[in-house]
Formats: sequence, C-alpha cells, structure tokens
Amino acid sequence: MNGLTNRTILVTGASGGIGAATVRELAVTGAIVYAGGRDSRKLEGLAKETGCLPLTFDLSDEESIRAAVEGLPLWGLVNCGGFGGEIATPMETDIAVFDRAIAVNARGALLVTKYASRFMVEAGEGGSIVNVSSQAALIGLDGHISYAASKAALDSMTRTSALELGKYGVRVNSVNPTVVMTEMSASYWGQPKIAEPFLKRMPLGRWATEADVASPIVFLLGDGASMITGVCLPVDGGYTMC
Repeated sequence: MNGLTNRTILVTGASGGIGAATVRELAVTGAIVYAGGRDSRKLEGLAKETGCLPLTFDLSDEESIRAAVEGLPLWGLVNCGGFGGEIATPMETDIAVFDRAIAVNARGALLVTKYASRFMVEAGEGGSIVNVSSQAALIGLDGHISYAASKAALDSMTRTSALELGKYGVRVNSVNPTVVMTEMSASYWGQPKIAEPFLKRMPLGRWATEADVASPIVFLLGDGASMITGVCLPVDGGYTMC
C-alpha cells in the first residue's frame, strides 16, 4: 500500500482542478487532508464531498501563509496553487504579470514549504513534499516567458529542498504536467492553430486530465516512492522528449 493512511497532508490550490483531484485521491487513501486555497466556497464544497479540512489563505501573502500553516502537524505537502500569467513574448510581457507569477508560483510555494517543513523536521518522522510544476519549466514554449520562469524556479527549489531536507527523511519531488484542458486554458490551447501542431508532436496525442496529474502526485507522496527524491517528473504524454 502507499502508507498514507492517517498521515496529515496539505494540498494548496485545492479550489482548482488538479488540487481538488489530488484531495479526492488522497481522501481515498485514508490520509487526513487539509485543502488550502483562496476560494472558501469551493473548499467548503470539497470538504462536504471528501471530508477534507478547508484552510483559506493567500499564497502571495507571507503572513496569511504563516498564520495558516505554521504549527500544522503535517507529514506531507502538495504545492499545487498557481497563477497562469499571460501569453506574451519577451518584447511584450507585462512585468507586473511576471512579478505575480514569481510571487505565487515560486515565492508562495517556498513560503508554504518553509513553514510546513519546520514541523516535519521537528517531528522527526520524515515526510514528503510534491511541487506541481509544468512542462514549461523543461522546454521552451511560445508565449510562456513569465510562467516558465516561475516554474523553472520551482524545479530548482525542488532539487535544493531535496538536498537540504533529505537528512531529515523528507523527500521533495515535482511533477511537470502538460496542458490540462480546463475552461481557463481552452482560450489559448483550444485554438486549432495552437492545439493541432502541439498534439501532433506529442506521442500520446491528447490533453492531460486532472486525474492524470493527481495519481503521480499521490504516488510520489507515498511509500512506493520512498527512494525517490529531487526528481522533476514529466507528466506530459512524452511531449518534452521530442
């Protein structure tokens, strides 16, 4: 089994698609799940569905994160909260959008890790952290300058955190998914001139689902991945190998 029964795990971004799917999969394992996010209404609905514990906070605000996370008896963490940014070239990019992408996707994840890992280290029972990154951190994608930079920073933090926390038995990995076709992503990726060449290049030739990403997250959290740390795992239908 995955050994997650009765282990306490925080999932940020739980009011979004991948985060909510991860909460649902973790609930099935018997884990005690804190569902973090900004949309209290969605979190309350997820709590009624899964039995998770809703936790409202803002990833761009250190005090909000500290107040919510510091002292939580966490064994595991999934940094899934994120900001999609914009589609723009380096010549056109809005630096305010870049700053927000870094603030949420990189700085926010680091702050949650900062306060969560303190308890893990003090408890002395090991732990597991999974960061939700992106294929954009692994290859160049048109129009993704801000988002890619933030996720590349997150991958770097994954490796450094794995090095720093390994001595305490805490593993740190990331998953790097391809496009999950949500209502938000459809405005760009749903355009035939964008979608068709992208899917033609991908060996599996389809968009990812939330469950396609949630399942590897749960695997990396669990005992089946007990010798895996510092890995950035593409969940991309083979796109980044081509």
